[in-house]
Amino acid sequence: TDILAAQAREGLEARLASCEPAADRKAYFERLDFELDIINQMGFPGYFLIVSDFIKWAKAHKIPVGPGRGSGAGSVVAWSLTITDLDPLRYGLLFERFLNPERVSMPDFDIDFCQERRGEVIHYVQEKYGKAQVAHIITFGTLQARAVVRDVGRVLQVPLGQVDRLAKMVPSNPANPVSLAEAIQVEPALKREQKSEPAVAELLDIALQLEGLYRNASTHAAGVVIGDRPLNELVALYLDPRSDIPATQFTMKWVEKAGLVKFDFLGLKTLTVLNRALQYLEKQGIDLDLDTVAVDDPPAYALMEKGLTQGLFQLESSGMRDVLRKIAPDSIEELTAIVSLYRPGPMKNIPDYIDRKHGRKEITYPHASLEGILKETYGIIIYQEQVMQIAQVLSGYSLGEADILRRAMGKKDKDEMARQKSRFVDGAEKNGVKPSLAERIFELVNEFAGYGFNKSHAAAYAMIAFRTAYLKAHHPVEFIAASMSLDISNVEKLSVFAKEAARMAVEILPPCVNRSGADFEVEAVGDGKTHILYALGAIKNVGVEAMRHLVEVREKDGPFKDMFDFARRVDARIVNKRAYENLAKAGAFDSLEPNRARACAAASVLLSIGARAAEERNSSQVSLFGDVEETMAEPELPDCTAWGTIEALDQELAAVGFYLSGHPLQTRMQLLEKRNIRSFDKLDALYAEGQRVIRMAGVLHKRQERISQRTKKRFAYLLLSDPGGEYEAFCGEDILNSNRDALQPGAMLELQIKLDMRDGELSLTVQTVKPLSAEGGDAVLPKGLDIYIRNAETLESLQKCIAGLEKAPVKAKGRVNIIMPVAEAREMLVKLPGRHGLDEAHQKALRALPGVEKISTF
Repeated sequence: TDILAAQAREGLEARLASCEPAADRKAYFERLDFELDIINQMGFPGYFLIVSDFIKWAKAHKIPVGPGRGSGAGSVVAWSLTITDLDPLRYGLLFERFLNPERVSMPDFDIDFCQERRGEVIHYVQEKYGKAQVAHIITFGTLQARAVVRDVGRVLQVPLGQVDRLAKMVPSNPANPVSLAEAIQVEPALKREQKSEPAVAELLDIALQLEGLYRNASTHAAGVVIGDRPLNELVALYLDPRSDIPATQFTMKWVEKAGLVKFDFLGLKTLTVLNRALQYLEKQGIDLDLDTVAVDDPPAYALMEKGLTQGLFQLESSGMRDVLRKIAPDSIEELTAIVSLYRPGPMKNIPDYIDRKHGRKEITYPHASLEGILKETYGIIIYQEQVMQIAQVLSGYSLGEADILRRAMGKKDKDEMARQKSRFVDGAEKNGVKPSLAERIFELVNEFAGYGFNKSHAAAYAMIAFRTAYLKAHHPVEFIAASMSLDISNVEKLSVFAKEAARMAVEILPPCVNRSGADFEVEAVGDGKTHILYALGAIKNVGVEAMRHLVEVREKDGPFKDMFDFARRVDARIVNKRAYENLAKAGAFDSLEPNRARACAAASVLLSIGARAAEERNSSQVSLFGDVEETMAEPELPDCTAWGTIEALDQELAAVGFYLSGHPLQTRMQLLEKRNIRSFDKLDALYAEGQRVIRMAGVLHKRQERISQRTKKRFAYLLLSDPGGEYEAFCGEDILNSNRDALQPGAMLELQIKLDMRDGELSLTVQTVKPLSAEGGDAVLPKGLDIYIRNAETLESLQKCIAGLEKAPVKAKGRVNIIMPVAEAREMLVKLPGRHGLDEAHQKALRALPGVEKISTF
């Protein structure tokens, strides 16, 4: 108790010393003393000290920690101990929402850590309190419909292909999982298999009996228990052979009943993104502390108002972007309200909130005495804390009693509600409020309390959202690179971030074996400008570790000179044939061999050269006349016709997962727009203008068919893309059946789309579909290129590349100029004689060269 009080007072002094403007010391210390009394009374000083200790250790070791989560952010003691980073008095957060002596329950701090370093904090706790006294909490995985079909099929030795086909007949809906019995009822093919094949009938009969049983033991994602003695004296333990930390054999529900205290060590990806972006900035000599940035930063809020929120914590969905554009938030308090409103239930109050903010509707209050509580949210009850304060101000509740009222309203406890209503009305009458008005206010509060949000939690998450917005507004290159780095294996997210980069004029250079890293990197190009180098490890089927090996080889002995040099130096056992082919398809070899078809076809030849070079290195053999590698004639690479633009993009799509350097419809969009065909990035604006039926074009990537549980009809979700981005459209049974041949992955389609807004999200429904006509052709090619290079050393590699490109077929040729700096603020222009290729493939090969800063067309 004494240690807690001393640390809390010392910490509060430090917090108040940095407050701008100077805070009311008396109010803070009175609140601190009040909280300490309750914490001591309830016997929780040790809990606070333990949490504070491991958070201080994490921060001292530069492990990112979240500003808070849940109701704990309402505690001044927690703020003083650096458990949370939100000033509870400034943001109007209530301690009684966290700890209430009238409702005795364990405090529960949910702590967010950087997901990559969370384990370090858990290991610290192990060392601090003893390995025998710290454990994870067990969870159990159950046999769900698809899994039980696969497991039973394996045991019965049903052919793997047949089992896989049966399992895929079970509809996949993670939000509302379908049971096996339901799947058999709604999927005619599965029912037919059951009736026609005895082996399938036996498999399904056994699977139906086993479905729902426990299948395997796992550990709770965040829960850790710490005991005051070896845990095996209190509960049975289980040790996963892959882990060095045991788990309790009691699940979370029962471990607390056994008397153990749970601590939540949560991994939050957003903290890792922020940390990685700060590391990119640190490499450039920029030291940024997000804890000290002003929370009223106009560029951060302008970014939200424009809807550029991809990657921003809690603000990414299209519905949320629409809300942000309409509300135009300008403070952390308003961002807190948006995070709380954008959920089922309170979402219906968003239009009213918007109209009140912008003066289109009068701001009213249930009673004049409540203006101070509801002014921040324009008279609308949003937070659970407001419900508690209304009961306090209007009816004389203590905040502890008000918390009991809030919980009763949330649980719809009729008996308790009847008692509370009588208490509320009597208390209001004593304060001069008529009983009829008090009853109306009680019913109003009851309605809002059902979905009121925890303000402490919302404020903490709004702070994280603001920090992501600040970083994206001021350092978009580093923020997008960090976001892509954390989703390096998620092709769909990478595609979204690439489109967002284009919208923000952030340049992403294509993968290059002589320039890119295994991970996403930020490269400074002078004058404070930076761009993103696309990660080699993000290319499909190459492997991040293999690409790390490639980069190590390059950094050790310098850039690769040609394809043969690459093959000799990288280990053929690590960089295999598939990796060679996908690197070629993605354009990573463009600086060594501009003809991607040739680079791809040469994979086997190059691997054999690499294997031979490895044997020679291992045996340390050299010829009588010197190094064998330098004198031995290399075989010719296969003579292949270069891929055309569309084929090259299709191969890039196969290797990268999305169109990185362009889109098959890119050259045709200008003509398509003349035919009133709209791109995906214009949909929000078109809907806002009142358009509900539009024409679109797209390349079909995936068709996912399902069966409606309500109507038993088949439908499909189509995943398509155009130069404006990727989009999903609903396709009903009639359209699906009549156009099944046209709806094949890779097809270019023209669609008539109906637009709807559902739960704040723009919904697309296909009304008609047909193959996209060949009308339009290619866009006009440029007349020439201006190539900007960093220094004269780049000229030699540029000359070789241009010479190599002369062999590739071209659609158009033109003039090429080279511009390079020669002195302070001076440049030299070199006009190359003759005419040279201007195609997109040529431009990309030139752009990939080290030392080439940019290429512009004229």
